[in-house]
Formats: sequence, C-alpha cells, structure tokens
Amino acid sequence: MASTSDFRNGMVIRFREGLWSIVEFQHVKPGKGGAFVRTKLKNVESGRVVEETFRAGERVEDIRLERRDFQYLYREGSFFTFMNLETYEQIHIAQEQLGDVPLYLKEGEKVILVLHDERSLAVEPPYTVELRVDKTDPGLRGDTAQGGTKPATMETGLVIQVPLFIEEGEVLKVDTRTGKYISRV
Repeated sequence: MASTSDFRNGMVIRFREGLWSIVEFQHVKPGKGGAFVRTKLKNVESGRVVEETFRAGERVEDIRLERRDFQYLYREGSFFTFMNLETYEQIHIAQEQLGDVPLYLKEGEKVILVLHDERSLAVEPPYTVELRVDKTDPGLRGDTAQGGTKPATMETGLVIQVPLFIEEGEVLKVDTRTGKYISRV
C-alpha cells in the first residue's frame, strides 16, 4: 500500500477495479480545509484518461509491472505474435489491445511488453523506427518559401507529414511517441 505522498509520474495503482498509471499529480493545500492531491490517471488497459482527486494521506494499492524484451514476429489475422527473447515463448495479442502500435512495427522489431501477473497489458515500441516511404506525391520546387510538408504513406500504412524533398522508396526515421518525421536514414 502506498500513500498519496508516495505518488510519482508513471506509478501504477489499483483504482476502481482497474490499473491506472499516474500521468501527473499536484499536491494542493487550500487556505481552508484539508490538503488533497489532484491527479490525472490513464487506464493501463484501455488508455482512457480521467482526472481524480484524493485526500492527503489516502492509501492506495501500488502495482509493480514487469517489462520484458520481446520481438515482433508476424501478424496472423487480427492477432500479432511476439516472442520472449529469453525463453523463446510466443504470445499472441489482439489488434484491439495494441492501439496504433502496429503502425510502427516491422517483422523482427524489438519491443517491450508490459506484464502484470503474466498477462500482457501494453506493448511499447522503440522510441524511433526506420520505415520506408511507399507512397508520396512529388514535391515541386518553389512551392513554398518556408520548408513545406506533404503527406507520405509508410510501408506499415502509417501516414506522416514529411518535407517536400522526400521521395518514394526512401527510408525515414520516425518518432513513435509523436508520429513525426525525424530524418532520412
């Protein structure tokens, strides 16, 4: 059990029959009345974000999550197969549970699986991935005075904004946290 004074960003607690990650928190001591902690919580399984207030000193159950290295192997229908790099055990995860993570995954890519009681809760791709441009319009010289952008469809189906000089077939580095172009490889 942890107290509200133990709160920190990224901490996972059991709240309302679910697992919630603390996105941000703020201790508030009003001039009148008792202190309280205002938090923004994100559901670990669904990704839903809510704001919640706790009384100062209130006790909550803190949860320890395990992070393990896995490798993305292949997609079969609506399931994605991952292999534990230590035990070579394979697990299948439904597409609904992954959110937009498949847009950043290529076969053989290493990822981190977040587990609780041997049940997978989330898949964390690497911070940056290298993806090939499958389709983009040609950029025209003189289109803009300030480096313009155009949409490009990557090999995984991800659509991002890229500079006008990017052409089909080029490999780009993409930030998986923001979904934005970083550089050419």
